[in-house]
Amino acid sequence: MCPFCHSILVRTDVTIENVGKVGDLPPDPSPIQLMTSGTYNNKHFDVIGRLIYEYESGGWNEWHIVFSDGQSAWLSDAQLQYAVSWLIPNVPLPAETQVTRGSQFTFVNIPFEVSTLTIATYKGMEGELPFPFYGKKNMLFADLRTRSNDFATLDYSDQSAPLLFVGKTVPYEQLQLKNVRQFEGWA
Repeated sequence: MCPFCHSILVRTDVTIENVGKVGDLPPDPSPIQLMTSGTYNNKHFDVIGRLIYEYESGGWNEWHIVFSDGQSAWLSDAQLQYAVSWLIPNVPLPAETQVTRGSQFTFVNIPFEVSTLTIATYKGMEGELPFPFYGKKNMLFADLRTRSNDFATLDYSDQSAPLLFVGKTVPYEQLQLKNVRQFEGWA
């Protein structure tokens, strides 16, 4: 998205297409912002994009991050809980109708349990994203956890095939974030 004119620009190979405009972003309590940098597993990353999701009880951010080796990942930011995850391609995934709270699935040799089911809508975006995001509503997201800090999301936003993201939850301090947004009253 262009920060000046709010146009959504989609690049495919060498062609750029203007596919619409977005309104102003809603107020956000996250300290993370575009150009925040940090560290995960001793690897430096930069925040280059954000998707904002809204559901009946609130919302959350998915920050698109790129590591210094060029690897793309996501930093989830929801109610002061953080997780870093990667898209895992070519994995057989359950249909939406097979996913219920408490369901158990094994992905990348890790046994997960579905902890949360959320129906959400895109509320906004900014920066660079690795895929087109617009025009989708009432999407199912299933968060899965383990007894340790393993984390996964089944993302049913793409009607042609679900997506799987796997990673770990991580304490805020461990991310060693720099260039974070400051709020009045913070020490």
